[in-house]
Amino acid sequence: MEMPNKKREFLALIQENKRLIFKICNTYCSNREDREDLAQEIVYQLWRSEHTYDAGYKFSTWMYRVALNVAISFYRSHANTGSMVSFDDCANDVENAIAEDTEYENEIEKNRQLLYRLIGELKELDRMLILLFLEAKSYKEIAEIAGITETNVATRINRIKEKLKQQITYSNN
Repeated sequence: MEMPNKKREFLALIQENKRLIFKICNTYCSNREDREDLAQEIVYQLWRSEHTYDAGYKFSTWMYRVALNVAISFYRSHANTGSMVSFDDCANDVENAIAEDTEYENEIEKNRQLLYRLIGELKELDRMLILLFLEAKSYKEIAEIAGITETNVATRINRIKEKLKQQITYSNN
């Protein structure tokens, strides 16, 4: 029996945007089982919510919004189990995986680890906003995903960036 067109198109869109799902799962979950569970839940919720997609917007924007909402709910429900990502652990894993690098590359990696640790300490909405900003999403796309105004996005991102700059400067001194 052949798969209906709608289902085939949906699966193709999921496949095209699977990096987005992996990135969100890796940001919110520390172990493989939780990442797999979250990815499965995201795809399920995308399928259930498919009727809410407005073709006037990019599919990836809508997908980000659904996926982040699922991830935040998942995070909240698992926050007390200790199975969520510790950004310190993530940073240590990255550091251990790096082979003999030059001093410059080590400094870049150290700063990246610090940045992700600091991002991990942000409030949920701020973490989502900066993640989308780092993905080079426009303020308009971020506003659509987060469900807030573009002005609010711009203000919050500028405040987050300033806060991160201050923390990085303080940490490096």
